Amino acid sequence: MNLAVDATAPGTGGGGRFSHGWRIVAALAVTQTIGYGVLYYAFSVFLVPMSRDLRASGTQVAAALTLAVLTTALCAPLAGRWLDARGGRGLMTAGSVLGTAALLAWSRVESLPQLYAVFLAVGVASAMVLYEPAFAVIVTWFDSRRRADALLAVTIVAGFASSIFLPLTGLLVEWYGWRQALVILAVIYGVFAIPLHALIVRRPKTATTKPTRRADLVRAAVRARPFWFLVAAFTAHGGAVAVIGVLLVTYLIHLGHSPVFAATVAGLLGVLSVTGRLVTTGLRRRWAAAPVAAAVFAVQGLGALLLPVVGESAAGAVGCVLLFGIGFGVGTITLPYLVAERYGTAAYASLSGRIAMFSVADKAVAPLAAMALAQAVGYGWVMGAVALACVAAAFALVAYDRL
Repeated sequence: MNLAVDATAPGTGGGGRFSHGWRIVAALAVTQTIGYGVLYYAFSVFLVPMSRDLRASGTQVAAALTLAVLTTALCAPLAGRWLDARGGRGLMTAGSVLGTAALLAWSRVESLPQLYAVFLAVGVASAMVLYEPAFAVIVTWFDSRRRADALLAVTIVAGFASSIFLPLTGLLVEWYGWRQALVILAVIYGVFAIPLHALIVRRPKTATTKPTRRADLVRAAVRARPFWFLVAAFTAHGGAVAVIGVLLVTYLIHLGHSPVFAATVAGLLGVLSVTGRLVTTGLRRRWAAAPVAAAVFAVQGLGALLLPVVGESAAGAVGCVLLFGIGFGVGTITLPYLVAERYGTAAYASLSGRIAMFSVADKAVAPLAAMALAQAVGYGWVMGAVALACVAAAFALVAYDRL
């Protein structure tokens, strides 16, 4: 059963290359790149100097980021309802202000309780400004023909967030110390994100859906099996990707590779995430999105399964990372496409927020569970669990496609 009620007027986003929809895409490409760079990826660079200054263990400090991700997950449904009712301008502008303030407060923390309080704010801000709200804005501006291209454009640019901000943050910490580096990153984020969200983001001039009708759409969706197949697929896949993202370097070193080799190979994931998005979007022009993503997820499962078997050789390690990396960013662009395709745009953000509550939470919890599993029974079992999660995600998408 297809519940689609599309609030996007015919031709919206298709009014030419320089339509306002594409200006929004350009603005969000910038804000997502900087947002992920400073609100998420930069944390790993600050981990060691923060631990030293706060006189805390790395685990205690890292817990702050886990807290932020869980907070983002809990806030996702509320942010989704706001976006469906009022659009993205107010929410994303306020989130940019909150994110900037949180970064400045982070630069002044003197204890773990203060750090955790700051990262509660970072988590709330992330729910207001990162991919889920950005995608909700985009799907309301573009019809089904242009939507995939618009999502791809944003994620290709934002896919380089780690490549830009990890080295940049490292240089800032080396030159100015971690506290002053945070102030500089806060200024960069605020200068770009606040005005771009406030001045560029807005709702298309289309008929709005009444709240009661939108609530009916959400209730009908969550009572049917397709919605829960989406939840299962992208929760399982998101957890698998998070585990590889966190543990790959450690596992490659465990297999006998040098730290430099391990870091270099792991660095391929960022480039491959962009490649995978391009390939998947191209394949989607000929085949349905769900089976294409399912095939990619299955290939990832094969890569994870083979890594303990052939990963001790350099060629084997690179080959397995290539297999897994090709799908590293595929879930990011496939989920919004599938939700808008089946359910339309009228309640897109509400439904996306409900899915994110599960998938984002799993991204926070799965690496911790994987580390515990590795300590208990070894990394080989972790890779087996990652492979199983990818295959489960693939089967869930196949089942979704058949309903």
